[in-house]
Amino acid sequence: TRMAVSKSTLSIVLIVLGGLSVLFGTVLVFVGPIIIDDQIVKNVEINPNNGLSYTMWKDIPVPFFMSVYFFHIVNPDEILKGEKPTVVQRGPYVYREKRWKDNITFHDNHTVSYKEYRQYFFEESMSVGNESDLVTIPNMLVLGASVMMENMPFPVRLLLSATFKSFEEGPFLTKPVGELMWGYDSKLVDFLNKYFPGMLPTSGKFGLFAEFNNSNAGQFTVFTGQDDIRKVHMVDSWNGLKSVNYWRSEQCNMINGTAGQMWPPFMTKESTMPFYSPDACRSMELVYQRPGMSRGIPVYRFVAPKTLFANGADYPPNEGFCPCRQSGLLSVRTCRHNSPVFISHPHFFEADPVLLDTVNGLRPNEDEHGLFIDIHPVRKPGTQNKNCDFNIHVSFQSKLLEMEFLNLIDSFSMALWVKEPTHTHEHILDLVLSHGFSITDVQILDTLLFRSYACFISLPFPQLSSSITRTVQLTHSFSSHFCDDFSNTFNMMCLSSSPDLDADQHLSLLNTACSEVLNTTAPLKLKKSKPKTKSWLYDNIRSLRQACSRAERK
Repeated sequence: TRMAVSKSTLSIVLIVLGGLSVLFGTVLVFVGPIIIDDQIVKNVEINPNNGLSYTMWKDIPVPFFMSVYFFHIVNPDEILKGEKPTVVQRGPYVYREKRWKDNITFHDNHTVSYKEYRQYFFEESMSVGNESDLVTIPNMLVLGASVMMENMPFPVRLLLSATFKSFEEGPFLTKPVGELMWGYDSKLVDFLNKYFPGMLPTSGKFGLFAEFNNSNAGQFTVFTGQDDIRKVHMVDSWNGLKSVNYWRSEQCNMINGTAGQMWPPFMTKESTMPFYSPDACRSMELVYQRPGMSRGIPVYRFVAPKTLFANGADYPPNEGFCPCRQSGLLSVRTCRHNSPVFISHPHFFEADPVLLDTVNGLRPNEDEHGLFIDIHPVRKPGTQNKNCDFNIHVSFQSKLLEMEFLNLIDSFSMALWVKEPTHTHEHILDLVLSHGFSITDVQILDTLLFRSYACFISLPFPQLSSSITRTVQLTHSFSSHFCDDFSNTFNMMCLSSSPDLDADQHLSLLNTACSEVLNTTAPLKLKKSKPKTKSWLYDNIRSLRQACSRAERK
C-alpha cells in the first residue's frame, strides 16, 4: 500500500513538475525576448548612468584601422606623350586609428553634442611595407592649384606656370608613403600661402591626410535614445546646422541618419541605414541586400545602391549634386577648398564603363571595393564589418599649363583609395575579456529568434566604496554552436576549479577556456601565424589587450 501511495505521489509530483515546466516554457517564450530587448535598450541608449556602455561610447576601447592603397603610376613619361596611364595598386598601408569623444554636452531635448577626435599610428606589421616606400602619383598640389586658378588673369596664370618650373614641380610626384600621407616640405606651398593666402587648407606641410590627423569631423548633436530608442545615434545637427549648403537642391543638402558608426537596434529587411559623412560632404543611405552569417552570427547585409554616385541624367534625384560627370563620380569641389576632387568607389566599381577605359590596371570587385555593412538585425547596433571604400580622383583642365601638361586634358588621375576605419567584434565576450573583468555569473537563454541564444554575463563594478558592488549584465546573441560549446566549457571549468582559487586565478581559467572555445567555433583568420604563437587571450590585462589588438588587426 505504501509503495502504491509512493508511486501515486511520485506521479502527481511529476505531473505537477511537467505542468510547471510547460507553463514556465510558455511564459519564457513570450517574456524572454521582452527581457532581452529591455536589456538591449538599456545598453544601447546614450546615458552617463549606464557605466560601461557609456564609457565604450565616449572612449572607444577597440582599435579601428584605416587601410590606404596607392595607385602607383608606372609610365609617367609615356603619359606625357599621350599614352594611357598604367597603374599598379600598392597597399595596404595600415594605420591604427584612436578615437575619443570630447566636449560632451547633454541637452534637455534628449540629445547630446560632442566632437570625436582621431589620431593615426602606422602599423607596419599589417602593411605591405613601411612608410619609406616610394610611390609615384599625380602631383595634386600642382594640378589642383592650376585648376583652382584657371579663371585668373593670363599674367597670373603665366606666373604660376613659371613658378612650377622654377620649383621643379611637374605633373607627377615620387615621394615616400609617409610624406605623401602626413606632409612634406614644399617651396610651392610657401609661395602659394604667401601670395595666395587661404587657397590651401594648410599653412605648413602639404599631405593628403595632414589635416585629418589629431583632428575632428566637426560637432555632432545626436539623439540619446532615452525617450525613443528608434532615434538613438540619429543626427539632430552638425556644426549647429540642420542642413548644409554645398549642393543645388534642398534634398541633397539634408543631413540624414546617424554619424556613420552606430545605428538603432531592431533592424528589418525594410530598414535603411542613412548616415551623414563630413568627408563626402553629404548624406548617404545603405539598403538591405541579403541575409548572411558572420562568424556564426546571423546578419543582414546593407549595401550602397547603384544610384549612390549616379549622375543626374541616370538618376534625377542626384541632379542637385551636379555639375556631373559620368555616373560613378561625385564632385566635392564645393566643400574641399574649391579643389577639383572627385570621390567614387575604388577601381571605379559600379561606375560608367567609360571611366575604366581611361586607365590600365583597374580591377573592380564587389567584395573588395563595394560599400557595405553587415549588421545583426535585432540584437546589436551596426558596428561590425563596415567596408567603406572611397577613391579620390582629380580632374584636370590644362589651359593654365604649359605644353607638357596638354596630354592631361579632361582626364582622371588615380591617386589612392582608402578603406575607412573599421572594427569587428562579434562576441561581446572578446571585449569583456580584453578588459580583464572578473565574471561572476554566466546565463544562457534561448532567444527563439534566428536560432541563436543570449549570453548574460554578470560583472562586478566597484562603486565609491570598495565594499559595495553592483552587477551589470551585458547581452549578446551567439550561434547555438558557439553557445553550447561555451556553456559546456564554462560549466566544466566551474566544476573543476577549486574554491580556494582567488578571482584572478578563476579569471585566468576562464580566459583559457573561452579562448579555446572561441578559437574552435569562431577562429580568427591569422595570416602568416606561427605554430607556437601564444593564444590571443591572456590573464594579464595589458598582455591581453595587446594580444587581442594584434590578432584582430591581422
